[in-house]
Amino acid sequence: MKISVVVPVFNEEVNIEPFFARITKVLNKITNDYEIIFSLDPSKDKTEEKILNLASQNKNIKIIIFSRRFGQPAATIAGINNSTGDCCVVIDVDLQDPPELIEELYVKFLEGYEVVLAKRKKRKGETFLKKIIASIGYKLINFFSEIDMPIDTGDFRLISKKVVEQLKSMKEPHNFLRGMVAYIGFKQCEIVYDRDQRFRGDTKYNKYLGSIKIALNGLLGFSSKPLHIMTFVGFILSMFSFSIGLWYLIQKLLGENYTAGLPTSVLLITFFSGVQLLALGLIGEYIGRIYDQVKQRPPYIIEKKINFDHKNEK
Repeated sequence: MKISVVVPVFNEEVNIEPFFARITKVLNKITNDYEIIFSLDPSKDKTEEKILNLASQNKNIKIIIFSRRFGQPAATIAGINNSTGDCCVVIDVDLQDPPELIEELYVKFLEGYEVVLAKRKKRKGETFLKKIIASIGYKLINFFSEIDMPIDTGDFRLISKKVVEQLKSMKEPHNFLRGMVAYIGFKQCEIVYDRDQRFRGDTKYNKYLGSIKIALNGLLGFSSKPLHIMTFVGFILSMFSFSIGLWYLIQKLLGENYTAGLPTSVLLITFFSGVQLLALGLIGEYIGRIYDQVKQRPPYIIEKKINFDHKNEK
């Protein structure tokens, strides 16, 4: 069986050769029929040069180069869309996710699983704040989502060709692979591992907060619950406001000379204004996604492809 490996890349010149050495050792142990697809956002370092050098020596190395930077989610989907294997593995080039685990993922695939997830047990090299935020983020996304999204899993996973074909049919302007694969379903399992710290170089995400944009895609892309919650909050606050008004009316009818203090007025005005702005911002996020969907712009634009059969271009 043929294995496709999709590797989104941006400014990773220091990791290309160590990653290539480790992953080819693993793939050659599993099969002689494989392809490694580097999805390259135009980089400012020598990333492209190093990958081109590898591709000139090994035709199993394929490269997708975009017209500009479209980001990791788009690069990942582009690689998946252009994969031709019986199964497809998504992995980052920074070696935080060990390529050696691919062999275990592949064994589970041969057992009949369509999706094999790599679940993180430990997250080495990450700040305590980022670990806490990541944990809360995963739980929030799973709580709001209308589908069951596995906690502590990233994009590192193996998916079958059947799942790849379903992903190709999904026209999502804001790609969130974890949610899309969970939505598709099929027979899935997990393999637990310890995530290593970055081999070399710096992360492209905020080292404390991670990627807020990707988190929002996961939070808003698979549920309308936040809108329902804001409706409920609006109803409760309206009842609260009505109760305050009724209380003032009763005080007036009883002849009480009661005048609300300035702190109370300021507190109520700022509180309700904050809630209204929060609700408007939430609605705006959903409307923005509808706007992007209506425009039907491609999630990525490919400038050139190397070592690809032109019949397979997407």
